[in-house]
Amino acid sequence: GANLNREWATKGDYEAPTLHRSPEVHCVLKKMDETGVDMFLDVHGDEELPYNFISGAELCPTWGKRLESLHGAFVASYQRANSDMQQDIGYPPPDTPEDVLEYLNIATTQVATRFNCLAVTLEMPFKDCSTNPDPERGWTPARCRKLGESVLEPLLYVHPYLRTEDEFWTSLPKEDIYIKPTDKYEEDGFVPIKKEKRFYSDVRAFHPTL
Repeated sequence: GANLNREWATKGDYEAPTLHRSPEVHCVLKKMDETGVDMFLDVHGDEELPYNFISGAELCPTWGKRLESLHGAFVASYQRANSDMQQDIGYPPPDTPEDVLEYLNIATTQVATRFNCLAVTLEMPFKDCSTNPDPERGWTPARCRKLGESVLEPLLYVHPYLRTEDEFWTSLPKEDIYIKPTDKYEEDGFVPIKKEKRFYSDVRAFHPTL
């Protein structure tokens, strides 16, 4: 079947989404075009990084001070709401806006570009969460549910700013500043997957050597 995370826009000769191959995305995106989108939250799992983190739409065509500030405030508020969330470790953003143009078929970047809105992906670990390690049980369903419950707080926090035309970032506390994530970290006994630099959650899409 189709990888639905890559079905959000036509790329080269590959038409997407289509009713035949990706009806879920086709129908959802059509409704989104009808209603508009103020905020988009995708939810994934990462098989390598032992952290909860937020992947954004950095440097997409609509990225600027507004979306950067919304992203920073959302992630900072999420971390305050739940200590299993953190801001420093994640997928590094692309180096240039031109690099992003290759990935506008990805859900988060397409939605952020298409609707000029805050669009993020919540990534959760397949193993333990190094922010609050639990060697015996690892990342449990109960903690996962709690993290989902906790997302309501950052959603409420950024809600007043999602469509305001004011320069709201001038009044945000310094704790809400956007932090550029990195995937470089050290952990005892951890052997990283040998891979190319990745910007988004679909490893095989961006790592032809895997």
